[in-house]
Amino acid sequence: MFRKDQYQLLDFGNGRRLERFGQFVLNRPCPAGEGVALSDPAAWKKAEAEYVRREPEGGNWRSKHEMPLSWSINYGKLQFELKLTDFGHVGIFPEQAGNWDWIAKQVKAAGEPLKVLNLFAYTGGATMAAAAAGAEVVHVDAAQNTVLWARRNTEASGLGDSSIRWITEDAAKFVQRELKRKNTYHGVVLDPPTYGHGPKGEVWKIQEHLPPLLEMCAELTKGDRRFVLLSCHATRFIPADLEKMLAVSLGETKRQKIEAGGLVLVAPDKRQLAGGIAARWAAK
Repeated sequence: MFRKDQYQLLDFGNGRRLERFGQFVLNRPCPAGEGVALSDPAAWKKAEAEYVRREPEGGNWRSKHEMPLSWSINYGKLQFELKLTDFGHVGIFPEQAGNWDWIAKQVKAAGEPLKVLNLFAYTGGATMAAAAAGAEVVHVDAAQNTVLWARRNTEASGLGDSSIRWITEDAAKFVQRELKRKNTYHGVVLDPPTYGHGPKGEVWKIQEHLPPLLEMCAELTKGDRRFVLLSCHATRFIPADLEKMLAVSLGETKRQKIEAGGLVLVAPDKRQLAGGIAARWAAK
């Protein structure tokens, strides 16, 4: 859980979410908040910046004063550089914090260095969690600027000397090459988008491309699989869907334990805001 001075969901409703990221309060769109009444209307006056969507994949920020190009917040010893992007993101998905803790727990429980593959790795939360716990990590994302962002986070977190390979590549193509090279992994983390493009224009559609990717990940880890984490924000899926995908791709075995559920953020009034779903496989 984040310290309140680092991150806090302050309120949500009317299709928006109000959040504190360090010293700044931001007002952003939130599909999960549609049809929900605000709990604390007065709190919204605190927002330093508001994101206004102009089209399905773009928009702009309106701010009360000039915002910095970047600032940072911490989750434990992990440090994240934040900035206002054209897509309304800021460089972190706070609802993933519980998954970072789970990854670190799996790595530490192994009692030996694990090799972990992080696909669709974004700004490196899972990469840093695994590396800080002692894992060797391969970080894969299709966007070069995002990979560089993740590297800055890693350096700022004191993990610059960790064993991390940085790959700018389409996730499926990279996994295919790893299979040809006969490389293996103990754990895989996937947080795929609903729709996206690789660095060479490769099209990603989660319903079409996720099942075969999971099968390849199963092949990569079949020798000594310790954990697999799958999360997403696709509204068409429920936790049971991800649980079934993992069960089918990894195979039904007595060694498997799969748990699935929602990723949520909790407001001060205890209301929960859905932030995605996840399924986690761990060797018994």
